Amino acid sequence: MEYFELLLLGLLLVCGISTCLTKNLLSSLVIFMAYGVIMSILWALLRAPDLAVTEAAVGAGISGILMFLTLRKLRDLKRKHADETEEKH
Repeated sequence: MEYFELLLLGLLLVCGISTCLTKNLLSSLVIFMAYGVIMSILWALLRAPDLAVTEAAVGAGISGILMFLTLRKLRDLKRKHADETEEKH
């Protein structure tokens, strides 16, 4: 079990760094959600089921959905701005 925990900690570190360094926002968001899932598993292994469920629901669930919606809204705004710029020229 110890090796599994070390593997999860390594993956957690990789996800945290990758989230910050990834240029693509969608990829960064997916990595962030994976970070939440890994953290949830670690909380469960530490015998803190209440924190594990909360992390899964908030960290990978609600936060991810809200960020996806925000990303979609940003892309819609960029398209609208690009269309308006083309109409002016």
